[in-house]
Amino acid sequence: MHFEERIHKFEYKLNDTDDQIIEYILQNKSEFVTKSIQSLAAAFYTVPNTITRLSKKLGYDGFSHLKNSIKDEIDTTNFVDEESSYYLIQKTFELLDMEQIERVTKLIHDAKHVFFFGVGDSADFCEMMVRNLRVAGKGSEFSIHRHEVLHRIELMNKQDVLFLISLTGETEQVLEMAERAKGRGVTIVSLTHFNRNSLQKLASFNLYCYSPKKVMNGYNITDRTPLMIVLQTISQFYWDHF
Repeated sequence: MHFEERIHKFEYKLNDTDDQIIEYILQNKSEFVTKSIQSLAAAFYTVPNTITRLSKKLGYDGFSHLKNSIKDEIDTTNFVDEESSYYLIQKTFELLDMEQIERVTKLIHDAKHVFFFGVGDSADFCEMMVRNLRVAGKGSEFSIHRHEVLHRIELMNKQDVLFLISLTGETEQVLEMAERAKGRGVTIVSLTHFNRNSLQKLASFNLYCYSPKKVMNGYNITDRTPLMIVLQTISQFYWDHF
C-alpha cells in the first residue's frame, strides 16, 4: 500500500503534529529518505518517539520500514491490471483495518437499534447484513423505501447506529439519510470505495473497500466482490466475538 493510501486509511488516528510531518514527507520524498529519525524530529521540534509512533499509526513496523517503503515507491514502477478482480481484492484486503472493524462491530452489538441502508445493488448487501446479524441473535433492520427510512431515522438517537453503503459515497438518497441522522446525533457508519467522498465526511466511522466505478455500454458493472469482503469480515468478527 502506498504512503498516500495509508494516510487516507489511518487519518482518524492522526494529530496536528502528524499532519505536519506527513505534509513534509509528501512534498519532499527524495529528501526524506536520506534523513535520520533524529534530524527529522529536530526539524519539527519534537522527539524521535513521535516519528516512530507516526510510522506505526500508518501501519509500518517503524521508521526504517516507513523510509524504505517510500524509497521503494520512488525507485519502483509496478505495472498491474488495476481493473482485474485480483487487484481489487488484494487492495481491499490491504485496506481492512481490524481496529476499525472491531470498533464498528462493538458499536453494532451495543446499539439499541441498527439500521442498514443502500440504494440499488447495495440494498441487497443491507439485507444480507440483517440476516447475518440475526444468526447471532442481533436484531437489525433495512428498507429500500425512502419515506420509511426517513421515518425510522426520526425515531433514532445517539444510542442507535445507521450503517450506510454507497460505493461512490455520493448517492443522493444515502447522503440525505446521513444528513438527517447526523442532525439527530445518530452514530453513522459508512462503507464506500477508497476515495474522498461526501459520505465519509458525514459519517462517524469510515470503512473502505477498493471498488472504483466501472461502466460498459451504459451499464454499471462495478465489481461488488470487495464490498462483500468487508461485510463478511464484519459478520465473521461478530459471530466470533458476540
